[in-house]
Amino acid sequence: MTSSKKNSGKQEITFPYGSHRISVAPMMDWTDRHCRFFHRQMTRRAMLYTEMVTAPAIVHGPKPRLLDYSAPEHPIALQLGGSDPVELAQAVRIAGPWAYDEVNLNCGCPSDRVQSGCFGAVLMERPALVAECVRAMQGETDAPVTVKCRIGVDDQDPETVLPAFVEALAGAGVRHIIIHARKAWLKGLSPKENREIPPLDHDLVLRMKQRFPELTICINGGITTLSQAKSLLDLGLDGVMIGRTAYHDPASVLIGADALWGDPHAPDAFAVLDAMRPYIADHLAAGGRLHQITRHMLGLFTGKPGARGWRRVLSEGASRDGAGLPLLDRAVDEVRVVAG
Repeated sequence: MTSSKKNSGKQEITFPYGSHRISVAPMMDWTDRHCRFFHRQMTRRAMLYTEMVTAPAIVHGPKPRLLDYSAPEHPIALQLGGSDPVELAQAVRIAGPWAYDEVNLNCGCPSDRVQSGCFGAVLMERPALVAECVRAMQGETDAPVTVKCRIGVDDQDPETVLPAFVEALAGAGVRHIIIHARKAWLKGLSPKENREIPPLDHDLVLRMKQRFPELTICINGGITTLSQAKSLLDLGLDGVMIGRTAYHDPASVLIGADALWGDPHAPDAFAVLDAMRPYIADHLAAGGRLHQITRHMLGLFTGKPGARGWRRVLSEGASRDGAGLPLLDRAVDEVRVVAG
C-alpha cells in the first residue's frame, strides 16, 4: 500500500517539525514497515524512519517493495544512502509519489559495505560532496531534506570537524541535522562496536545547537529513557532520536512519549496488541507470515512478569507454517496469567 496523504489513518494530526522531539532511529533489518506500524500504535507523534535504502536500489530495484508503507505510519521519513548527487536526486524524484514527510541522507553508518560504496560515515570526510548531494536532493522534493551524521570519523578532531561539517550543510540549505554523538571508527571496529565503544559526547552536540541556533539540531546515541530525553530537550536541543531501546524495550520510551507534546495519548501494552490484530490479520490474509511482524514485538513486555513466556511462545512458533492469531493469543496468555 502506498500512502499519499499525511493525515490518512485514524488520527487527524498535523506534523510540524516538532515531530522530531522524539524519533525512532533508522535501523537496518529492524525498522521495516511492520516495525514502524507497531511503534505507531504506541506513539502518534514521534517521527519514524525507514531502514536506510540506497539510492541505486531505488533507481534500479523494486520500487513498491522498497518504498511502500501504511498511511498510519505518518509522520515518516525516508532515509537514503548514497554519494552520487545525480543518483540521489533521481531516487528522491522516484520516491515523490510516496509522500514521505522528510528525506534523510545517511552520513553516519560505519559498516564496511557502506564504506566501500562511499556513503555513510565516510562522508564526514567529504563535506563539499555532501553539500552537493543535498542540493540535488532538495531540487526534487518539497519535503525537508535532512542529514544524520556522526561527530567525526577515525582520527578527526570532532571539535574542528563537526562545526565545519554543520556549516557546510547549513550553507547548502539544510535546516535539520541529527547528530549521533559518537565518533565512527572506520578502521578496526565492527558496526556493533561502533555503537558502544567510542565515547559519547553529548556536550559537543549541545554546543552545536548553541553555535547554530537557527538550525534544528537533534541528538542520537546512548539515550535509553524518556526522562533522559526530556532533560536533553530542556537543555535546548530540538529533538532526541532513540535507537536500540526503542526496539528492545519499546514500551518504556514510546508509550508516554506523546506527553512531550502535551498529548496524553499513552495506550497500555494490551491496547497496543489489540490495535495490531487487524493489521496482522490483513498481513496473513495476503500471504504473509506471522513472524515477519511479531519478531519486532518481542520486547513489548520487557521487564514485566511473563515477558520470558511471551518471547518464548512467539520465538518458537511464529515462523511455523500456519501460525496466526491463535498463537499470538497464546503468547499474550503467558503475560496475563502471570500478571493476574
